[in-house]
Amino acid sequence: MKFDTKIVVVLRDDLAAWQRANVTAFLTSGIAAQPGIVGEAYLDASGNSYLPMLRQPVFVFQGTATELKRTFDRARSREIVFSVFPDDIFATNNDADNRGAVAQLAPENMNLAGLAFHADAKIADKITSGLARHG
Repeated sequence: MKFDTKIVVVLRDDLAAWQRANVTAFLTSGIAAQPGIVGEAYLDASGNSYLPMLRQPVFVFQGTATELKRTFDRARSREIVFSVFPDDIFATNNDADNRGAVAQLAPENMNLAGLAFHADAKIADKITSGLARHG
């Protein structure tokens, strides 16, 4: 099935393995909170119910800090709503402190570990142009 939209996560390429997993989980939770993104609950053959998941694939890219900043600027210039994970959040331990850390950062001063968004596929491709797939 081909989708007209894409879910994209972009991670900085120098993150430790645990950071990549943590940042991806946090960023996609922001995507999942948007209306219409999550599908129906799953049922197995015995009737056990499992939580629903995103209804389409997630494309994960990586880039340098400079490439992340470029991606951030491209998304902002296209007025795309996206989730951010600045490095400052690694030093916090709860949601309120996470939001407080972001509130203290001007966009030009965010040292991003990652960002994620859901957008029209053509716009997503323009925003992520030049980035390598996470491998």
